Amino acid sequence: MKTIGVVAKRDRRKALALTQKLVQWLRRRGRIVLLDADAAEALGLPDGVSKQEMMRRADLVVVLGGDGTFLSVARLASKREVPILGVNLGGLGFLTDVKPEEIFPALQRVLGGNYRVERRTVLAAAVIRGGKVVRRFQALNDVVINKGALARIIDLEASVNGEPLCTFKADGLIFSTPTGSTAYSLSAGGPIVEPSVGVLLVSPICPHTLTNRPIVLPDRERVRVEIRASDEDVVLTLDGQEGMQLASGDCVEVRRSPNHVALVRSPARTFFEVLRAKLRWGER
Repeated sequence: MKTIGVVAKRDRRKALALTQKLVQWLRRRGRIVLLDADAAEALGLPDGVSKQEMMRRADLVVVLGGDGTFLSVARLASKREVPILGVNLGGLGFLTDVKPEEIFPALQRVLGGNYRVERRTVLAAAVIRGGKVVRRFQALNDVVINKGALARIIDLEASVNGEPLCTFKADGLIFSTPTGSTAYSLSAGGPIVEPSVGVLLVSPICPHTLTNRPIVLPDRERVRVEIRASDEDVVLTLDGQEGMQLASGDCVEVRRSPNHVALVRSPARTFFEVLRAKLRWGER
């Protein structure tokens, strides 16, 4: 690994201070460092690069921030499956499981070839309007159809591979990967899924009927949802970070993307250990 990309949360002083140390540490070891443009500007350093350029050139990307910062990078990195090492400077930190004090020993192991990579499933979403695809998106955690703050309950007509599933009467619908099962989907009553399991979770948000409950599908399935909302105040969001306004009659098609995200994981921590530490899983 010769070329290392570094992305930092620019509005967090701790992240920028650690970024400066990290850049020096990597350069002393003969590595080419690609620093994202926002962090470079905040630190007064020259030659920052866009995240898109970083993903084209880097052999490894180090993300200093929280899960939100990580997700913004992951959607770009999936096209080349650039390995990403997340350092948690945020809150929960499900995707960024390396602590700040562990960063240099962890990087020493990674640069020496002693590391483990998990390939995580990514969702592909297409918005279809008037029979034509108008936008395409990717998401590592979830694809969410949600009503606006003042909108009424919406009808969401769902089908699986062309076969009718049901009409969800709810505030919205969450499509989640196993990685995203501990995020918004969990808050909506969805199950926790071990990340290597090949499934797609569909969880209604505040359903109006007791018969509308989360469903787990094989991730090879294609789910299509048609929007039925008289006031048309409906929004599609991807990982809670990007999205678009939807109109009544629009269709959203969700399936597994051919791309994956490559997470560099700490060999000292398992998924179940993270569950116990982050969610206090099983405690009384």
